Amino acid sequence: MRADLEELARIAIDCGLKVHQAFGPGLLESAYEACLAYSLAERGFIVERQKPIPIRFNGIDIEMGFRADLLVEGRLLIELKSTEAHAPVHAKQVLTYLRLMDLPLGLLMNFGAPTFREGLRRLANDYYPPRD
Repeated sequence: MRADLEELARIAIDCGLKVHQAFGPGLLESAYEACLAYSLAERGFIVERQKPIPIRFNGIDIEMGFRADLLVEGRLLIELKSTEAHAPVHAKQVLTYLRLMDLPLGLLMNFGAPTFREGLRRLANDYYPPRD
């Protein structure tokens, strides 16, 4: 399935909302990750879990153990949390991953928040969505 990036983000958010509605806060991050990956795959998307993110320094790729929670269709990064609130470092983490992977858009989904809306952040790496 080949959706444009905005449609892909909308579908990912819808899947995340359904996972949050089904379970609410309180599970481990890995449980939300598995459910969200399954939900996206069920909609026909290629989903990579725990995608390694190398760091390029002085022309050398250094494997540091950074891993993106989900990479959808090779184009949309989704980082998951299960905490009571976002910490500023969470958004910085997503922006750093976007830069390292040269991706335009990422979603930060915190399933520990009381509502899905409170736990959702959209982060862009020099990306401006197309205007209708």
